[in-house]
Parts: sequence; C-alpha cells; structure tokens
Amino acid sequence: MNFKRNTVLAAFVILLLYGGLILSLGYFLDPQEFSRALHSPRTLFSIRLSLEAATLATLLALGLAIPAGYALSRYRFRGCELIDTLLEFPMIVSPAALGAMLLIFFNNPAGEWVQEHLVTFVFAFAGIVLTQFVTILGVSVRMVKSAFDEVPVELESTARTLGASPGHVLRTVTLPLAKRGLVAATILSWAKALGEFGATITVAGTMAMRTETLPIAIYMRLETADIPATVVLILILVTIGLAALFLARKLLGRIQL
Repeated sequence: MNFKRNTVLAAFVILLLYGGLILSLGYFLDPQEFSRALHSPRTLFSIRLSLEAATLATLLALGLAIPAGYALSRYRFRGCELIDTLLEFPMIVSPAALGAMLLIFFNNPAGEWVQEHLVTFVFAFAGIVLTQFVTILGVSVRMVKSAFDEVPVELESTARTLGASPGHVLRTVTLPLAKRGLVAATILSWAKALGEFGATITVAGTMAMRTETLPIAIYMRLETADIPATVVLILILVTIGLAALFLARKLLGRIQL
C-alpha cells in the first residue's frame, strides 16, 4: 500500500509542478488585456505563421520519415546503425546550437549559393520551416520506425507471396496497420514544431510581422517587460498544444488496429 501511495504521489507531484506553472499565469491575467492582445494584428499574425510553418514542417518531415522509418525497421544495410544513432542528434544538441549550425552553413559557399539561387532561408519564412523540420525530423523518424516495428513482418511476407509489390504492400498492409503510431507521430511532431524556439530565432531572427512565431512573440514581449501580453501568448501556445495532444488521444482511442 505504501508503494502504491508513493508512486501515485510522484504522479501528482508532476501534476502540481506543471499545473501550478500554468495556474500561476492567472495572477497577471487581465480580461481586457487578454481581449486586446488576442485580437491584435501581431498576435493573429503570430498564430497564423506558427500554424502554417508547423504544418508545412511536419508534412515535410513525415514525407522523409515514413520511407526512412520503414527502411530502418525492415532492412539491415551499411550505415544503418549510424543513421539510427543520429536520430537522437536534435535531442543531444541544443536547439540554439542546431540553429547556429544552419546559420554557419548558409555562410559558406554552398549555403550562399543556395540562398542566392534557390531559396532564401535566413530571416525568412523558409528559415522557420527549415529549423522546425530539422528539429522534429529525428523524433518523427524514431516514432514512425516504432510504429512500423509493431506491424508483424509475416503479414507483409504473405502479401508478397500473393504477388503484391513492396510499394503496394506498404500502402495496403503496413501503413493501415501502423496508423495509430503514424497519427501519434504526426500530431506530436506538429506540436513540437509549433513550440520550437531556439533554432528558429537563430536562423529567422525576431522580425515583427515577418518571422514572429508564437514562441518568438513570447520572447519579444518578455524582453520589453510586457508581462500581461506575454501571459496571453503563453496561454494561446499552451492551449493549442494541449488541444493537439487531446485530439491525438481521442483519435488514437477511435482508431482500431
């Protein structure tokens, strides 16, 4: 009984920690300030920019994560272990350092050529998408790989013996059976991209009404000691993030294997 009580107590400590931090925002929350900040052009721009960038970054990440995750789950090839290890790279390197690496790349000849002839990333919307993409890619591949690991290989082998091509097997057998994990990977990657700050501010900067995502808007308001507006932006970001996680739980509860 003591063991159960102690473990449950540990769980409630986590609830008190994070819940207390969220509730503490209410001390500076003013209804009029909330309405003013919520409907201001800068706030609406930050929300729209964050949603657009996070969605695009997630789609790009999944476009690479699904085939890469499948390869890592089903095949053993030269460099497989190295790639699998590098999936943790965004986790062991701070976002600011990751952004600095991207910025340094765009200052060498190859990066300058990309900037001049293909796409401008530094201080631009493309830079926001790129930093979010790089930040969430490793997590996306890891989660997609785990989803494919849960699908029995025997089912794919049976489909192939019946004449189905590898691509057809992936589309009709593997992806439907892995859909729970893929939904989770999509939503969690999107939520992580939405809250990305360190790499984004390093590459895209803090340009109001241009590269001002919600995390950057929070930083800019806090820098000017505008606590009420900072609280409003934090609540908006937290609400969107928690809503995404709640949606993920609902969808995963309805999806049947």
